[in-house]
Amino acid sequence: MNVRHTGPERKTRALGGLVIADFSRVLAAPYATMMLGDLGAEVIKVEQPGRGDETRTWGPPWVEDEATYFLSVNRNKSSVFIDLGTPEGVESARQLIARADVVVENFKPGTMKKFGLDYESLGREDLVYCSVTGFGAGSELPGYDLLVQAVGGLMSMTGTDQPVKTGVALVDVLTGLHATIGILAALRHRDATGQGQLVELNLLSVLLSSMVNQSAGYALAGAVPRFMGNRHPSIAPYEVFPTADRPIVLAVGNDRQFERLCASLDLPVDPRFATNTLRVQHVDELYEVLSARLLTKPAEHWFSVLDVPCGPVNDLAAAFDLASSLGLSPTVDIDGLSFVSNPIRMSRTPVSYRLRPPQLRSE
Repeated sequence: MNVRHTGPERKTRALGGLVIADFSRVLAAPYATMMLGDLGAEVIKVEQPGRGDETRTWGPPWVEDEATYFLSVNRNKSSVFIDLGTPEGVESARQLIARADVVVENFKPGTMKKFGLDYESLGREDLVYCSVTGFGAGSELPGYDLLVQAVGGLMSMTGTDQPVKTGVALVDVLTGLHATIGILAALRHRDATGQGQLVELNLLSVLLSSMVNQSAGYALAGAVPRFMGNRHPSIAPYEVFPTADRPIVLAVGNDRQFERLCASLDLPVDPRFATNTLRVQHVDELYEVLSARLLTKPAEHWFSVLDVPCGPVNDLAAAFDLASSLGLSPTVDIDGLSFVSNPIRMSRTPVSYRLRPPQLRSE
């Protein structure tokens, strides 16, 4: 059973009073609806009776009998279990949508239309309806994050000599954030005009947009990037370097910082590396020169003397410790479980943590 927790009253929540009918599953769209819930909306998650969201079984890790994957994107939601394969289930879904401001769904294209629950069939002038697909409403290709990272070009850059995916389902998360932005913009328009609208996103388009400088390099100049490992295509030094005991990252973003780096390492400013453009052209030679010096001392020594942005390659435990040491409060307790905090800070309408993720009920 869900328990309400201490947080801003409804009138002080940014999205207080909004009702979200959440037909989403797995990660991209559930991340969006959790963001809306954190900002104060009432989110009602629709799940299949007996099984629920697929991510309920995506473990390890587990907390008792619950998958942390499911827990990661479903707080601040209540749940209802509806079988859309029955007339009674479709009617229950219609009743839920009738009182909702926003509908969010990420079924295979055509699924909601089959039940008469798509945007056009519902015919509500004031409804904001967000639909998330893998490759657009006209394609039935499955929208799995790994697949989109591959066909969308990301994996062609992130490896060294073999394609490598990111350590998290990054395209899903980016799509969830874009969906949140689209929904909020549509709500702003509705507030001004009384008119809702259909908001559509697909994972492939979000990835192409989110690769920013790399995508722009291709669109504007026809540049096709290849495997870069930890390097940057336009900045140097901007990668991982070895030291006497463990790797560190140097992020040197301009010529003045590079001069400070050379001074910290007691190295002359080699003419080959005098400007960022030259450093990118001679990045292999630059790596050899810097690595030779950095290998002479352990990482902690360099952290104490380097006058440029640098840091260790932390694991997650060290990353959470760092955030805590900086006073960033990276976790929040809900019903005795430690959840990752929402990163948004708002002075008047702060996020709130009212509900732990809904538990699976036997129907």
